[in-house]
Amino acid sequence: MSEVGVHRPRNVDWKRAAALLYGDWGTSKAYVIGLAFFFTGYASLPLIVAVCALTAVVGYNYVLVCRHFPDGGGVYSAARDQSRLLAAIGALLLVANFIVTAALSCNSAVNYFGVPREQVALATAASILAIGGVNYFGPKHTGSLAVWLAVPTVVVVGGVVVLSVPHLSLANLEWPQGGWSKNWVSFVAIILALSGVEAIANLTGVMKLDPGSTMDQPRVGLTARKAIVPVALEVVVATVLLGWAMVSLPKELAPDPVAQRDYMLRFLGVQYGALAWTPAFGQVVGVVVGLVIGLLLLSAVNTAIAALIGLFYMLARDEEMPRAFVGLNPHGVPWWPWALATLLPVATVLATGADLEALARLYAIGVVGAIAVNLGSCTFNRRLKLAWCERGIMAATFAVMFAVEVTIARVNNDALFFAICVLGVGLGLRGYTQRRAGLRTVIVPEEIAVHVAPKAVPDLQLQLEPGRTILVAARGVTPVLRFALEEARLRQAGLYVLFVKEVAVVLTRTLPGQHRARWQEDPAAAAIMTAMLRLGEEHGVTVIPVFAVSDNPALTILDLAATLGVDMLMLGSPQRTRLVQLLKGNVVTEVARSLPENIQLLIHG
Repeated sequence: MSEVGVHRPRNVDWKRAAALLYGDWGTSKAYVIGLAFFFTGYASLPLIVAVCALTAVVGYNYVLVCRHFPDGGGVYSAARDQSRLLAAIGALLLVANFIVTAALSCNSAVNYFGVPREQVALATAASILAIGGVNYFGPKHTGSLAVWLAVPTVVVVGGVVVLSVPHLSLANLEWPQGGWSKNWVSFVAIILALSGVEAIANLTGVMKLDPGSTMDQPRVGLTARKAIVPVALEVVVATVLLGWAMVSLPKELAPDPVAQRDYMLRFLGVQYGALAWTPAFGQVVGVVVGLVIGLLLLSAVNTAIAALIGLFYMLARDEEMPRAFVGLNPHGVPWWPWALATLLPVATVLATGADLEALARLYAIGVVGAIAVNLGSCTFNRRLKLAWCERGIMAATFAVMFAVEVTIARVNNDALFFAICVLGVGLGLRGYTQRRAGLRTVIVPEEIAVHVAPKAVPDLQLQLEPGRTILVAARGVTPVLRFALEEARLRQAGLYVLFVKEVAVVLTRTLPGQHRARWQEDPAAAAIMTAMLRLGEEHGVTVIPVFAVSDNPALTILDLAATLGVDMLMLGSPQRTRLVQLLKGNVVTEVARSLPENIQLLIHG
């Protein structure tokens, strides 16, 4: 909810959310297994299993994140509870992730389509420009592409796995060599199966609500879990099985670590199709796999560009980026974010020469950093109602992701340089934007910051609608009566004027020959009621006299306030001497102690 009473439409059910997630997350297997074989050969399966295990744990953590951030739980939203600067850093790391995701996915798609290696860079850049051009007209023209491609992709991946099952073997498996340090670096180099997990957290603001929740109190934990779990299972299981199939190929059919690195899944389809039937059938399987996986990868490019446009626009709306970034074209797409989201991936492709390994090195530092910031922010956010085991798992996952991020920065100078460039330019634009807006950073003590923070007053909605009621209790013609009349006129409210005649003993029933007490028969009450009725008539206020006889005025006031269902109770400040208050008690204090929370209490002095 961005504004009071204004909500984004929640029309994405769990099936559509799962398809959108799969359009990004599900493509990771297309290049993870190839890179794993490139780095470690027949010793790649244990590392693939380790990456998939971490992927499953991260998926579990994002189920928790989505449950606690129903209006959008990406890194920017999660980190903002801790610090706006931390949120901006997390968002910029996500920007780096989306830039390389678009470049990496498009590069892989071009390779799966069989484009000659010398033309891959040009074809990749042209494809990104074409997809960016389509996004000029808004996401509605391509928003459903991932949904239609998810099912055939699952079928194709399942078909390759089925063809390989009779040939699965551990005979060729080699165990990683070189010690813990070398294997950790290799693990970090292939940690690409986390792609897309941030996308599902950003979708919670448009997910359909769980049964029993409302727009004012949204819950999407069930919807998010139903979207994440099946996709995570497919990614983990399929990637492990495909990795196993890769190391099960006989040595004479082993893939070339360099030549087949960029389209390993298509290579597996060709080989196992030939083993299952004929070489011609294998070639047909390879063409089908290349076409379907390539199209899904292009869908992932579109998703990354659209997400990058949305992220730039959101930062500009929050005054973290120049205001020019919120200017829209005739199709409702922001100009500057669209241009940057299209040109930055193209520049990345040209700078790296469309080399998959180089792009993979740049990719990991962004996505791992964004996930680490998100999970770290949630771990240390005490306002999130996490069970101790949930917080413990999240903390452990954060520690692993932080260690991976540090390792990438330590061993991969290109990735570190890329991240520093994105953060430097982004934070520079942020500082320029805030200075142009007249904002300055000041340091104040914590006790002052608590009171001036916007969340210190989370709900100050005015209650000025007509038809509300006020009850004023007075024992004489005092200033509280005039104040009550003024408030009733300004608020267009009905005014109950209560006079409680205090007696030592109250009869529980009326004796024969007696009648109920009336305010007209009590001089003090009559003076008040007559004056208030006359003033109410003059000023257009409906005044309703209420008269009661009681030995406990405080209890009577409370009972009448609840019975009449008033919105506000007004009392005059007590005038009794300290001795009388000590002996008989203070009516105001007794009423304040027991008044229901839905009735406002105003003491006029």
